[in-house]
Amino acid sequence: MRSTNPLGLYSTQPVINLLRDHLLDSPLVFGDETTVQVLKEPGRAAQAKSYMWVQMTQGSGPQGTGPPIRLFGYSPSRSTDAAVKMYAGLREGAVLMTDGYEVYDKIERANRLVHLGCWAHARRYMVDALQVLPKNARGPQQPAVQFIELIAKLYAVESRARKLEMDAQQRLHERQMHSVPVIEAIEALVLAHLHAVVPGSALGKALHYFGSQWPKLVRYVEDGRYPIDNNPCENSIRPFVIGRKGWLFSDTVAGANASANLYSLVQTCKANGIDSYRYLRALFIALPKATTVDDYEALLPWRIALAAQ
Repeated sequence: MRSTNPLGLYSTQPVINLLRDHLLDSPLVFGDETTVQVLKEPGRAAQAKSYMWVQMTQGSGPQGTGPPIRLFGYSPSRSTDAAVKMYAGLREGAVLMTDGYEVYDKIERANRLVHLGCWAHARRYMVDALQVLPKNARGPQQPAVQFIELIAKLYAVESRARKLEMDAQQRLHERQMHSVPVIEAIEALVLAHLHAVVPGSALGKALHYFGSQWPKLVRYVEDGRYPIDNNPCENSIRPFVIGRKGWLFSDTVAGANASANLYSLVQTCKANGIDSYRYLRALFIALPKATTVDDYEALLPWRIALAAQ
């Protein structure tokens, strides 16, 4: 996204910092990342791939506390060092939900987190394994079909819990009763096929993902507050991905950081049911008057006073 004068958005940095403080204090954080191109970055080619990291909290309800937060952060890389900076300060013992990118394992160990795996990603690998087969060979005897059907049963348990508005304790009981037996069936299926297929095949890659992620995948049944997948974070990142198709790139690092701040504010507003235009209007009017931490706390999306329109 081109930004000839990003300083207006940089003045929101104290508010962004407070959002990050609230996020890092959350008991449950979701994480993901996507690519972004920056044309004018010192020491890097215009075609180099950079990243926008996204972190979020679920907000109020059985799987989160406090107002929901969406944070975007720019980094020139997807390295461990970049991830460590993004997650620095996450409280010990917090729950982290991510996909299988190995850097998150290092974040887990560094911060002593409870790390959850994403069943939606696991399912995707099996869908890929199924799609490489001819249509007339996709019968119930195919392992990929069996995996997909079993995973659907896990999601049926989650759907029933949401429909009945179960609390965390009720959801835990539901998972122990109905999800654990399905997980045991999936584990048996993994063990039966893991060493019987070509590792480089689509099914082999899917089984390897299951094997490497298994402790994290099954952990969600231990607590009714834990989510089954990282879909909420992927949904949060989608507006940026859609926008990127239109504006294509950021001109400078300053522009990328300004974009990250703006997306953070707008998407946090949306997550809280707040009109983002009214919020930004009120924010930019109030920012010049803010001098203390309390002043900036009052400018958070769920606290600011919005003028009647």
